[in-house]
Amino acid sequence: MSDWWGSPEPDDDPQPVLGEPWAEIPPSPEPPEPGLDPQGGDYGWGDYPEWPIFASSEYPAYGQASMYETATAPAHRGHDPLGRLFPGMSRGARVTLDWILTIAGAILIVLAIKHWVVNPYRIPSSSMEPLLNCARGEGIGCLGDSSDRVLACRICLSFRSPRRGDVVVFNTPKSAANACGEAGTFVKRIIGLPGETVKEDDKGFIWIRGPNRSVFEKLDEPYISKKAREIDTSHLNQRWIVPDGDYFMMGDNRSESCDSRQWGPVPRKNLIGTVFFTYWPPDRIGFM
Repeated sequence: MSDWWGSPEPDDDPQPVLGEPWAEIPPSPEPPEPGLDPQGGDYGWGDYPEWPIFASSEYPAYGQASMYETATAPAHRGHDPLGRLFPGMSRGARVTLDWILTIAGAILIVLAIKHWVVNPYRIPSSSMEPLLNCARGEGIGCLGDSSDRVLACRICLSFRSPRRGDVVVFNTPKSAANACGEAGTFVKRIIGLPGETVKEDDKGFIWIRGPNRSVFEKLDEPYISKKAREIDTSHLNQRWIVPDGDYFMMGDNRSESCDSRQWGPVPRKNLIGTVFFTYWPPDRIGFM
């Protein structure tokens, strides 16, 4: 040990001193012969060999164009089919033709929907009051400020048979023109089904006897008011037989309805569609 300001104490592991046999530095290894290096270099004993260069199509050398850079994007195709069909036509002519085709297509779609799916109708008379209104002044018993506009489902009758109580649009038989003074397209309610017998008693109630049945059953008609039933007295105590394939139609406003009681039943082929929705006026919009 040495005091604080004295010379340091010798290390326990003294460094070798040159000249002593045990402290000689080992000789450096001889460099390998040049022929041992397959690249012709000396592996650190002289100049380092050049880094081997690998040729690769997937990873080209720096500075060369990449296979992804040389790929070209597909040519952009315009959204103008008329331009492809008529390459020589001017742009103004193509725009005009495009509008014509668009309007014509829209008209064809509307006509197809009206013919096969849904068709609108206007109610011109009071025969279906109060369910369907006609405008006051257009006929006796009209209750509405304006005539109802309704939609009839044409396609519905392609998937199911008409039912009793359905409100339907139909083409009248020829006898309606003579009995009512008018014919064409009517809106009524189905009362009698094919093969049934319909009877109106002395109080205006309707009775139904089914095919091969001997007993009449009273028809429940909550849509007929007592007043409307009492006013209609022209067909009391009458009965009608509905042929197979036909339907017996009656209006809800019996005293103002010219229906099957006057001109007979309606063939199935004359039915157009079932009325299911009122779309005008706004205060009467709704499903039936």
